[in-house]
Amino acid sequence: MHQRMKVLIGYDGSPCSDAALQDLQRTGLPAEVEALVLSVADVFLPPISPPGSDSLDLPAIASLKATHPHALHALEALEEAQALAQRAVERLRTLFPAWQVRAEAAADAPAWALIKKADAWQPDLVIVGSHGRSALGRLILGSVSQKVLAHARCSVRIARGRTDTSTAPVRLILGVDGSRHAEAAVGVVAQRRWPSGSEAKVVMALESLKIIPARHFQATAEEERVWAHKVVAATAETLRAAGLVVSTLVVDGDPKALLPREAERWQADSIFVGARGVRGVERFLLGSVSAAVAARAPCSVEVVRPRPPT
Repeated sequence: MHQRMKVLIGYDGSPCSDAALQDLQRTGLPAEVEALVLSVADVFLPPISPPGSDSLDLPAIASLKATHPHALHALEALEEAQALAQRAVERLRTLFPAWQVRAEAAADAPAWALIKKADAWQPDLVIVGSHGRSALGRLILGSVSQKVLAHARCSVRIARGRTDTSTAPVRLILGVDGSRHAEAAVGVVAQRRWPSGSEAKVVMALESLKIIPARHFQATAEEERVWAHKVVAATAETLRAAGLVVSTLVVDGDPKALLPREAERWQADSIFVGARGVRGVERFLLGSVSAAVAARAPCSVEVVRPRPPT
């Protein structure tokens, strides 16, 4: 039986959150998706949810407002969050009629609510806007998206919407380094459904190869460069087979700066990178490649984690 792709979408009603919904038209996602929109009230709510439930619908919230007047403010904030999520659901049903979409609300810190829901629901992809707002309207400055990126166990897309039409070709940048996670990112791009004429640029920054994987050898600088060109060429062939127009770039430099700079110069719609590099080091540590690219990029960034074996 064919299984729908599962996508968890964080939505708070901010312009960046609305841009994230618009950006979904440029992600190449399949026609069949099970999407869950989660809006979070950044308030404390006593443990008054019905047994066996981790979320509340509007009738349940209304009932609890009558029975727990001391929690009235928090319940009203939760009710507003549920309404926001439902608004996003209606928008997604217009954009993607074949998707199965539903709304949920939670009372928690926004990032942790998304992380907990991702752990429980196990989506293939979590989508968040690059910036958002708290319940009081304060700008979060990307802290939620970076925290979700750091702690979610699945792929995460930090979305920055563009104004292009959904049918226009897209431009994608793939940062590769020969690692298993980079290969997973290439696989994700190859499996997506992109508009005709879409382009991909495969970029390898040689500084990311400070140590060539042990399965190869202790390499000279020239041998590293030759190996890098082989990896990039193989990646390009995979993407061309998927119908993309492909170019490549192998250059000295720091990938944290190179990938955002190339995305801006090339006017890319999004950047795809793996979560770990050739040395198996978590790239979510302070100053890491994936986190730095996600923070600096002028476009959407999707950080890919391979699905664990079943």
